[in-house]
Amino acid sequence: MKWMVPAAGPGSVRACRGDVFVVLWLMLLLLPVACWSATPSGRSASSKVPGATAVRAPADSAAEQRIVVHQNVGDATDVRVSVGIPFPPSALHDVHQLRILDAAGNEVPSHADVTLLWYARDRSIRAVRMQFHAQLVKGEGTYYFSIGKPRTRDAPGWPYVQELVADAHGVRVAAALATLEPTWLCASLIAGPQTPAVKGEAYANYVSTQFEWARKLPVEDHTAWLFDRPTALFKAYVRTGRFDYLQAADQSYHFYMKYIKRDGLPFSPFCGGGWTYGKEPCDVKYVYVEPILLALALTGDDSEHDAETVDKMVTLWQHGGWSGTPGPYTGPGERFTERLAGLGLLATINAYELTGDARYLGYARERVGWLYDHQRSNPDKLGDDGSWRNSWNLHEDDAWHPDHDVRGSSPWMSENIIDGLWHTWLVTGDRRIPEMITAFGRYMERYGWIDVNTIVQGHEWRNPCSGDNGQIAWYWASSKVPRSKLADIEDSDGWYSDAHNVELVMPVAAAYYFERDAKQSDALKRRLEALSSSYNTECAQIGETLRRFNWNNRGSGVAMWLLQQPPGSGSMSPLAAHPSP
Repeated sequence: MKWMVPAAGPGSVRACRGDVFVVLWLMLLLLPVACWSATPSGRSASSKVPGATAVRAPADSAAEQRIVVHQNVGDATDVRVSVGIPFPPSALHDVHQLRILDAAGNEVPSHADVTLLWYARDRSIRAVRMQFHAQLVKGEGTYYFSIGKPRTRDAPGWPYVQELVADAHGVRVAAALATLEPTWLCASLIAGPQTPAVKGEAYANYVSTQFEWARKLPVEDHTAWLFDRPTALFKAYVRTGRFDYLQAADQSYHFYMKYIKRDGLPFSPFCGGGWTYGKEPCDVKYVYVEPILLALALTGDDSEHDAETVDKMVTLWQHGGWSGTPGPYTGPGERFTERLAGLGLLATINAYELTGDARYLGYARERVGWLYDHQRSNPDKLGDDGSWRNSWNLHEDDAWHPDHDVRGSSPWMSENIIDGLWHTWLVTGDRRIPEMITAFGRYMERYGWIDVNTIVQGHEWRNPCSGDNGQIAWYWASSKVPRSKLADIEDSDGWYSDAHNVELVMPVAAAYYFERDAKQSDALKRRLEALSSSYNTECAQIGETLRRFNWNNRGSGVAMWLLQQPPGSGSMSPLAAHPSP
């Protein structure tokens, strides 16, 4: 695997008429200064965006603005369809300047509703639901959206719920779904900065291989939904534009939301806003707001949520369900898990992005403060090493035994914290967050990874699918205890913990993006190169633990974008160069 600088040349993204902001954002996101080759052979992956020039677009549109309507359930050839169209900041201020065209360039009668705003920036339009009648031939119909001319053929809209019909599993889904081009989806920032998957990309091949066993709706194992299955699928769709990813995401979203508890107070033992499928509504680690945001932006679906439901979900996180009320980490005898800290931050910042409610932004900032203080001034008085050090006993729900506790942290669960911090930085530009991410990256380099040269027979711990140089992080890492204690934990709980390598690329890549020390950057670069073996499709075929698809992929796609940025460039990035809300 090699780092390469692409040849200079004009941008491949065609300008959207009448809107310079779209062009600027597309160029910012899709023309990186450095290109990461993720192909197993080490050759640079093609920079051509799939689908970008595959068809000739009408004069008032562009190839990147193509809409393909797909038959989802049934066999109708004339269908009502809703499509979600996300926009980058400042690209669209007037929804009347948005039209639907057929493949010949004729305007199609349509209805438009604004579904999301850029609340943290200039309150420009972030997503629109367009509704129109589509004609399908062999289950598909091609249309385009056009920006810059007033819509002249308005049509009445309809409640999204009227599109829903039961599929083979009895899940009510839309009869037709519409896909957009990955070029547009990535540049819209709806899932943060992303880059479209290119032919031969190792990570995209890994996801595609996993999808072969993960696509089936997991209706018999409620833990298969942990770490947010719908969001992992929606983000796979954003990078590829694949209909089967969107179809699975949409089905999973409707199934997930069907079991959100709508009644009851949002705290234990009532737990309104909790997820009831596992009959454990007070377990907040199953409560996610991000799939609501993505479903609304990408399909226009507002049928599964309302303000009261979202508020109950966020408030349940604020009370902690049966995990207890969250707050600052004030003593070594407190239970703390990186998973709850990270997922709670994600839920609150996603709720702000969804609603613009300043209360949720305040909750998110408070949670960032807790993490900042925990990392910088751990109350166990053992010094600060860049982790969110806590108790192994309490982490595993055992009784606290301070005399033989193992003070440390979970590397793979900490990815949830980094994911939450990354999302929050995109919204707020909080200057503490890059510092926190680089501190964790340095911690991982010093204490988090097992030296593969020290692994001995009987303690291999790794799955052999990733090869002789396959990386593996400690299941429980620590700067304060001898290796023998960590090896004991690895023996008891950590076999094949390299299954978490794929998501660990994200915090390493994020640290590389923000790290300004050349020596540290070089170490992170070497680690990223070594981690490339984790994308082996033989590893991707291992599907005994269904939730692995979720934990590997919910936050990992952004790593492909991060790997294309110059080291340390996050400190000067325009992504957070906006007034903090």
